[in-house]
Amino acid sequence: MGEVINVLVAVTVVVLVVRWATSGGKDNSGTPSPSTVLGFRPKNVTPEMVEAVHGMFPDIPSDNIRYDLLRTGNVQLTSNKILERGFLPAPPAAYYTIYPRTAEPAGPAQPAGAANAAAGPSRPKKAENLLTRYHLEGATSGTSVGAAPEDVGGKAVWEDSPEKREASLRERKARMILAARERMIAQQAREKQAGNA
Repeated sequence: MGEVINVLVAVTVVVLVVRWATSGGKDNSGTPSPSTVLGFRPKNVTPEMVEAVHGMFPDIPSDNIRYDLLRTGNVQLTSNKILERGFLPAPPAAYYTIYPRTAEPAGPAQPAGAANAAAGPSRPKKAENLLTRYHLEGATSGTSVGAAPEDVGGKAVWEDSPEKREASLRERKARMILAARERMIAQQAREKQAGNA
C-alpha cells in the first residue's frame, strides 16, 4: 500500500510540473504574457521615455516609439534609429492587444479648427488677431502698399545690448505686420472692386 501512495504522489507531482511548465506563456488570469505576444521580452518603458523621444521627433507616432523602446529599453538607441532611418516601423497588431492605442495630441499638421474640435468643449477662446496680440490697435503704418518686404521691415542693425536688439526686432515685426495688413486691405479692396465691375 505504501508503494501505491508513493507512485500516486510521484505521478501527481509530474503532472503538476508538466502543466506548470507548459503554461509558462499564460499568467494566472489566463491572458497571454507580453513576451509571448510580442515575441521578445519587453523592457521597462516609462511615459517620460516616450515623451522624451516624442519631444525630439513629434512626427513619429507614440505607439511606434513605445514599441521600439520596449525592444531596446534605451532612448538613445531609439533616437539613433529615427535619425538613421527617418522613421520607426509600426508595431504589429498583437501589440495593441496588450497596449491600447494612445490618442495623439493635436499637432501642427492639423488645421486649427480640427485641433479645437478634437479638444472637445472648453472655454470659448476670444478671436485674436495680430494687431491685438502685438498691441498695435492704434498704430498706423507709414509704408506704401507696393513696398518690398525688405524695405518694410527695415535694415537689420546689430545693436550693442540685448535689450536694444529685442526692441529693434519688436519694432521691425510691428512694421511688417502693419504693412501686411495694409496689403491685405488693398487686395480686398481690389477684389471687391473687381466683383462690382
